[in-house]
Amino acid sequence: MTETDDQVPEGTDAIDERPPVALRPALEAVLMIADEPLDHLVLAQAVGHPPADVQQALRELATEYAEQGRGFELRELAGGWRFYSREEYADVVAAFVLEGQQAKLSQAALETLAVVAYRQPISRSRISAIRGVNVDGVVRTLVTRGLIVELGNDAETGAVLYGTTTYFLERMGLSGLDELPPLAPMLPELDDLDGELERVAQETVEKEAVPQEPAADASAGDARE
Repeated sequence: MTETDDQVPEGTDAIDERPPVALRPALEAVLMIADEPLDHLVLAQAVGHPPADVQQALRELATEYAEQGRGFELRELAGGWRFYSREEYADVVAAFVLEGQQAKLSQAALETLAVVAYRQPISRSRISAIRGVNVDGVVRTLVTRGLIVELGNDAETGAVLYGTTTYFLERMGLSGLDELPPLAPMLPELDDLDGELERVAQETVEKEAVPQEPAADASAGDARE
């Protein structure tokens, strides 16, 4: 049996048959849609150019943007490359984010996010106990927006625990949770609340676990009356 022209001999790598693209514009196009820093090896695979050429092109682009005084810059951060707005335009960007966008987080969502950020890992029942309201819908919104994520289950109750994401840190301009402002000056007795919060959260869990009376029994009672 003979091999046809479109067969790849065993033991050889498949050849990238994509037509060649201009390196720098291709890098710009991919980086434009990146939602996290991309390693130069990942970018090389995406644009079909050697990693060494990609690394050099990235550095040249970063230098070029800086020399041109663009409103954005190309930075190598966290092991990868990504576009960022320039620091001198931070006030403009902040004004747009805080005032210009329509899809803002509600006050309830912001309060819930703050509770998760400072008390994580934390369950929904405990968030509800702290805020005094049901937070199921708000938690789903925060998960959908990528600001919080499930971290596992509580060993004792089995409740789902939530914590903030790297996207939350990025949006807040933080490198880690240790950079969050301390709560002590604002809530000096926060640690004293732990016992009360645990009690309220446990009562909430127990209340939700109480089975409801069957509708048939209620109807029978009405009939007897």
